[in-house]
Amino acid sequence: MKKAPYRLYLSEEEIPKKWYNLRADMKELPEPMINPATMKPALEEDLYPVFCKELAHQEMDDKTRYVDIPDEVREMYKIYRPSPLCRAYNLEKALGTPAKIYYKFEGNNTSGSHKLNSAIAQAYYAKKEGLKGVTTETGAGQWGTALSEACAYFGLPLNVYMVKVSYEQKPDRKNIMKVFGADVTPSPSNTTNAGRKILAQNPDDPGSLGTAISEAVEVAVGTEGYRYVLGSVLNQVLLHQSIIGLEAKAAMDKLEEYPDIVIGCAGGGSNLGGLIAPYMQDKLLGKENPRIVAVEPASCPSLTRGKYAYDFCDTGKITPMAKMYTLGCEFTPSKNHAGGLRYHGMSPILSKLYHDGYMEAVSVEQTKVFEAATLFAKVETILPAPESSHAIRVAIDEALKCKETGEEKTILFGLTGTGYFDMKGYNAYIEGTMTDYIPTDEDLQVGFDKLPIIPGIQDEIK
Repeated sequence: MKKAPYRLYLSEEEIPKKWYNLRADMKELPEPMINPATMKPALEEDLYPVFCKELAHQEMDDKTRYVDIPDEVREMYKIYRPSPLCRAYNLEKALGTPAKIYYKFEGNNTSGSHKLNSAIAQAYYAKKEGLKGVTTETGAGQWGTALSEACAYFGLPLNVYMVKVSYEQKPDRKNIMKVFGADVTPSPSNTTNAGRKILAQNPDDPGSLGTAISEAVEVAVGTEGYRYVLGSVLNQVLLHQSIIGLEAKAAMDKLEEYPDIVIGCAGGGSNLGGLIAPYMQDKLLGKENPRIVAVEPASCPSLTRGKYAYDFCDTGKITPMAKMYTLGCEFTPSKNHAGGLRYHGMSPILSKLYHDGYMEAVSVEQTKVFEAATLFAKVETILPAPESSHAIRVAIDEALKCKETGEEKTILFGLTGTGYFDMKGYNAYIEGTMTDYIPTDEDLQVGFDKLPIIPGIQDEIK
C-alpha cells in the first residue's frame, strides 16, 4: 500500500467526463413526485414552468447510468477542480487513533464549498436554453455565492432569496453575491405573496430554506424568460455532485485504499449524495459494503426524527410534492449556525436509501460540532464550515471508537467548504454563549399534523 500524501490531486485530464446517476442502480426507485394541481405523479413537462428543460429531464431520468458532462462545464470545472483528497495525519495523531482518516476538500473556490459543482451545470443549461435569468434560494450563502459565480461566468442575471437569519448573520456572503452581480433579498420578504403571507403571521419570522424556495419559485414562474434553480435535494443536483465521490474514489484507488466508513453532513443531501455516490453504487451492486453515515443537526433532525411521507419541498406549497423524510414544510428550524442544514426535508434519493437500510443517520448538537471544528482547525489548519463540521464530529467519534478497539479502519468524510464567514458561530462557541436546541416531540408534531393528505396515495401519516 502506497503512503498517502497530505494532499493527493488528480490531474486535470482525470476530471470525470461523466456524472453518475445513482437511481440507475437502485433496487427500488424513490416514489414519483406528485403534481399538486392534479394530485397525480408529475410528468417531465409539468416541471417546464419551473426548471429549464434539460434539468427537468435529468430530474426525471431514472435509467441513464452515466450522463456526459458538457465541455463548457468541464472547462469551468478546471478552474478549481480536481479537488484534493487529504489525509488527516495530524488529526489522527491528536486523537491517538489507529484509524486512517481521509477527507475530500471542496473549499478551493471563492464560494468556499462544493455547491459550485451543480451551479455551473445549472447556469450552463439555463444559458443554453436562452433564458433571460434565474432565481434561487440560499441558506448559509454558499449556494447563492456559487450560483452567482456561475451566472457571472455565463452572463446570466440572478435573483437570490437568502434566509433572513443567515442574511443577518453573514452579511459578507451577501456582499460577495453582489460582487458577482446577483440581486439578494432577505427571506421572508414583502416582494412575493408567499413572503407577505408568512410575515403577516409572524413579522419576526427568521426564515427557512422552505420559505426562500417558495419566494424564488414564485418569482421565476411569474417572470417571463426566467426559471428556478435549486442547490440541493433534487435528483439533478445529486447527479452533478457525483463528481465529488467519483474523484474521491479515483484518488483512493491510486492509494489502493477503500473506506470502511463514508461520512457526510446532511441538510438537503447535495454534499452527502455526491460524496457517497460511487460507494453506494458498490453497495447496491454487492461489490463492497462500506458503512455510510449521514450527519444532521439535532435542531433539524429530518432523517432521525422525521416522517417518511409526501410533503411539499417549500413552505408556500408551490412546488411538487416529494416522498422524503420530512419535519413538515411549515417547520421553522432554530437559528443554529449551520444555515445550510436548516431544511425541513431530505433528498428523495437519500430518503429512499435510508428507508431501505443502505445508510445510517445520526444527529449532533451544535456545541459538539463546533468543538470538533475547533480541534480540526488547530491540527489541520483549515477552518471548516459548520455544515461539514457535523461530518468531522462523527469522523472523530468513529476514530475514537477505533482507539478503544484497536481497529485500523479507513474513514472518509466530506469537507464541503470553509468557515470564514461563520465567525459569529465560532465566537459564540469560544465565548461559551452557544446553546443547543433540540425540538421536543410536541414541537415536531406541529409540522407532522400539517403534512398533506393525498387521496389514494397518502390518506394518513404514520
